[in-house]
Amino acid sequence: MKVAVLLSGGVDSSVALRLLQEQGHRPTAFYLKVWLADDPLRFGDCPWEEDLRFAEAVCRGLGVPLEVLPMQKEYRERVVDYALEELRAGFTPSPDLFCNQRIKFGAFLERIGTGFQRVATGHYARLEGQGPDLCLLASPDPVKDQTYFLAHLDREQLGRALFPLGDLTKPQVRELARAWDLPTQSRPDSQGICFLGRIDYRGFLRYFLGRQAGPIVELGSGRILGEHPGHWFFTIGQRAGLGLAGGPWYVAAKEPLGNTVRVTHRLHLADEVRDRYRVGPGHWIGGPPLPGRPLAVKLRHGPARIPAAVCPAGEGSWEVSLERGDPGIAPGQFTVFYDGETCLGCARVLPESAEAARTSRASPRPASRSLV
Repeated sequence: MKVAVLLSGGVDSSVALRLLQEQGHRPTAFYLKVWLADDPLRFGDCPWEEDLRFAEAVCRGLGVPLEVLPMQKEYRERVVDYALEELRAGFTPSPDLFCNQRIKFGAFLERIGTGFQRVATGHYARLEGQGPDLCLLASPDPVKDQTYFLAHLDREQLGRALFPLGDLTKPQVRELARAWDLPTQSRPDSQGICFLGRIDYRGFLRYFLGRQAGPIVELGSGRILGEHPGHWFFTIGQRAGLGLAGGPWYVAAKEPLGNTVRVTHRLHLADEVRDRYRVGPGHWIGGPPLPGRPLAVKLRHGPARIPAAVCPAGEGSWEVSLERGDPGIAPGQFTVFYDGETCLGCARVLPESAEAARTSRASPRPASRSLV
């Protein structure tokens, strides 16, 4: 097949490209230039030029054409603006899910049209079946499994996708990179949010949302413990960055209307663990789960799955009941659902009440800046 391969300059996408060659496909590599790549302010060390050099070296060695596509406008409009709006409202966004849905398998697919039969990436995930029976399955490497980030894709997008690393573990990928002497064989894994990469996240927040002093208040007692630079710098369950003595302290709640961050001490953290919450609307790859059916959920990317039951709760929402609670469930985050190894889809965590949602949306908007 004629395949468009999204090359990041890392070892995973490089091995995916080489595997497609081995399988007899005709790959063309694409490096997507995201909007922050051209930012003159440099919110930190963003080595996109280095990533591109590695991508070019891989393609030269394999004899594969490489195209560099500027997609800054699409990233800003479809992913970054969403993240900023969620942060202003006091929520915790999951932009990586939208990077895949709206950019890699959204704007990029729109750009290439029907010129390529498939789009391949270095994600650790598997596909099984065809058409209405197509399923997204977890990787055999539970640490590297990336179905969490792919759970917002629909069947049409998955039908155009290829995940050559789906049956491999990270050590196997490294071994193949060494065997093929790929230039990326020793590169470390990338970290960070999709559109930021290794750019300083707090610097990004300072520039686009500014600073606005507010109180840090102990949950329950109401005692003021300190001051913070803006509620958007924090998320539920966070421990680092509070700067409080006598800890450890954890973020238990945020009140955007008053720009207040409420914290609880480790001794009381168990009181804030939630084992039941609502999500919605649901995005189901192959249809919603059967009510009450035992499932498992991921609350964030990582190997941990929590057994859970999911039932409709009206108005397009679902109630999730966890077998064991979690102190870091934050409105705006996405929960991803699994039936065995099958990724069923995802849904956004809702505020605990409709009133909480109205309060969040009515919060004062911090200063916002734009590069476009």
